[in-house]
Amino acid sequence: MNNREIQAAWKYHDGTKHSYWSIRNHPHFLDWANRPLPFKIYPKIEPLPLLRDVPQTGVAALSAISERAPASQSDSIPGVQDLARLLFFSAGITKQRAYPGGEIYFRAAACTGALYEIELYVVSSDLPGLDAGVYHFNPADVSLRLLRKGDFRGNLAQATAMEPAVAHAPATIICTGTYWRNAWKYQARTYRHFGWDNGTLLANMLAVSAASGLPVEIVLGFVDAEVNCLLDLDTRREVSLCLVPIGHTAEGSLPAPREAPALGSETIPLSQYEVEYPAMLEMHDASSLESVDEVNQWRDKPPVLPSSVLAGKAVRLSRLPEEETRDTIEQVILRRGSTRTFDKAASITLAQLSTILDYSTRGLPADFLEPPGAQLNDLYLIVHSVQGLNPGSYFFGREQNTLELLKEGEFRAEAHHLGLEQELPADACVDIFFLADLKRILERYGNRGYRAVQLEAGAIGGRIYLAAYAQHLGATGLTFFDDDVINFFSPHAKDKSAIFLLAIGKPLKRKPQ
Repeated sequence: MNNREIQAAWKYHDGTKHSYWSIRNHPHFLDWANRPLPFKIYPKIEPLPLLRDVPQTGVAALSAISERAPASQSDSIPGVQDLARLLFFSAGITKQRAYPGGEIYFRAAACTGALYEIELYVVSSDLPGLDAGVYHFNPADVSLRLLRKGDFRGNLAQATAMEPAVAHAPATIICTGTYWRNAWKYQARTYRHFGWDNGTLLANMLAVSAASGLPVEIVLGFVDAEVNCLLDLDTRREVSLCLVPIGHTAEGSLPAPREAPALGSETIPLSQYEVEYPAMLEMHDASSLESVDEVNQWRDKPPVLPSSVLAGKAVRLSRLPEEETRDTIEQVILRRGSTRTFDKAASITLAQLSTILDYSTRGLPADFLEPPGAQLNDLYLIVHSVQGLNPGSYFFGREQNTLELLKEGEFRAEAHHLGLEQELPADACVDIFFLADLKRILERYGNRGYRAVQLEAGAIGGRIYLAAYAQHLGATGLTFFDDDVINFFSPHAKDKSAIFLLAIGKPLKRKPQ
């Protein structure tokens, strides 16, 4: 199916909406005996161990979240320690917890259901401490496994129609999504989660790259089949989602594309059996780019239009002084978790909320966002307990750095319902909903725009996580009743679609037993 046949995205989006009745009419029970492995394991490939205690950057978290290393015409080449830092603080294991059936390994970035379906691969030239090759990163033992020996950067440059950031990158990290690892719990809705979970991981990666002084960019414009072939993926189980070129080299000669025959490398099965959800495979196929010409056509699109114009009473935001939030990006990532219970009696300050919104929405370095700083998602808020701000629903005017009051009142009961009748959004201090004009996005980007809007929401959401934890607050991502969210924020949100939800507050400190 062609990327421009956008009925495919609408079919998937509408078919995976949650409603009060859909979750009751189609209950899903978890088969714990068939829970998938949390890691992709190549049992016959020797590991190349990475340094576990890499030197940290010491850069303040908020600076790392909001800034980016400047593009440079001179060389900016990562070494193996830089790659180890990026990989660990994006996808490494930071905590583990025992439970009756075994252990859960928590990673550096938030993920739906703690299922961690995003895999990372590295395609590099010869780097300090690392030979050129195609590698897979295994967070279980913090190692790389060599899949192909040699410099395959020319293959990526060809697949991206000579995207400059890729063509001049000494190394590129490729993010993939493994269907079953997430679909075991979330079924066909997993394809939305690919964007969310890839995005939160990318928020960490962008921040640590900036702190390391390495220019990066998120690249969605590539020929899917060529990248999948390079990584030797079984595309009924795992697919490439995005490329992240790391660093810059001014060298004029790029290696020619090389033959990439099938490897057939053995991997350990994730489960005894897998259930396939055709809707996800159809959505991915419909949003795939099949040729360099299609990549060029996808890139040749008009700029993103600004978000909704403010029309009502607005509150201007003012963030916290930077000296009050000096924890480093590494400290914050290691501390971060997904809050499981909020203190309903607690509140946060308007300055704390302003800091989160400001630092999280300063623009992503991505090939689908033009002009720089543009954004696909609009942010709508339900404020419960923010000092200096009346409870109610609000629209965040990013360009004006203001909150527009849409409706004043106590809406904890409504937040409870909208967040799939969970306590977290009702007990939080504020809930942030990501809504987007999906019609306009699909008309501009085709089906691949669905990937873009979900990934952007996850990446901004990941920055919100980090900005909240930098201020010793808590945050958690949630799912929602799609159409009820739009109805709640209408008429302002009329014709938009619900994309993502994050709740922010103060974690409830449980008394020791």
